[in-house]
Amino acid sequence: MMDLMVHLDGSAEDEVRLAHARTVIASLGAPSVTRLIGLFTNALPEFATVMPIEAGAAAVSVVADIEDQVRREGDNIEKALNERLASYGVPYEVRRLEARPAGLARLAARQARWADLFIATCPYRGDAEQDWGDLVEAVLTESGRGVLLAPPGGHAPEKFDRILIGWRDCRQATRAVAEAMPLIANAHQTDIVYAFTREDEATDRSAEDLAAHLRRQTAQGPGQVAIHPVKLDAGVATEALLDESERLGANLMVMGGYGQSRWLEWFMGGTTRDVITQTDRALLLAH
Repeated sequence: MMDLMVHLDGSAEDEVRLAHARTVIASLGAPSVTRLIGLFTNALPEFATVMPIEAGAAAVSVVADIEDQVRREGDNIEKALNERLASYGVPYEVRRLEARPAGLARLAARQARWADLFIATCPYRGDAEQDWGDLVEAVLTESGRGVLLAPPGGHAPEKFDRILIGWRDCRQATRAVAEAMPLIANAHQTDIVYAFTREDEATDRSAEDLAAHLRRQTAQGPGQVAIHPVKLDAGVATEALLDESERLGANLMVMGGYGQSRWLEWFMGGTTRDVITQTDRALLLAH
């Protein structure tokens, strides 16, 4: 049975994440072997944002009252989430994490370690009620599991039947393909896209080997696993991947996450973060 974990927070984005979970279930073609786990993160207020430190002991009572209110609201959200997941017709569970925002990221990563796939919202976009960037990064880099990110407010396709693999000859890309294999095995078309700035026989060969591997592991024939080398003169890999995903009609992109330090990507820029902030379709990452 596949354990599919979905990040939930009581916001409008829950419906987007759950819609993408339904797409995963439909793409696998076997709802009876899928278990849905809603991971509800109920963030408690940070003390410093509620009351200045100089307020002293008087602040303790105020903070306690606010926390009680947050927990009561969480009870109502959890009840509604249970009712929502019960309507899906698959085994389900709602797990509730309650902590300060900084602690929720670490707790979510620990929970995700025993799931097969974690579904969340693309962070860093400014178009969601709460960003959850720290949580997504923690799950991606610390759980050892794949993360499927949905664009905020994005439409979920009926199935992930056209998959684009953003290929690099590296460990992270290999991990992403492995995490996506249950979906690739049921896809109608898989396109392997890789970018290069010069003739690179090693990358060419690795893409050919990957295509042959996918054909052996799935029922997809030569026409259904295609390779698309994209030459970059002074271009950016992000733009090439997004352009190809549009041209090929992909409804799911698969790629390795943070090939270099994510801190370097934060300060210097990088493909992972750029694709997360710009894609208008689902993205499956693994580190």
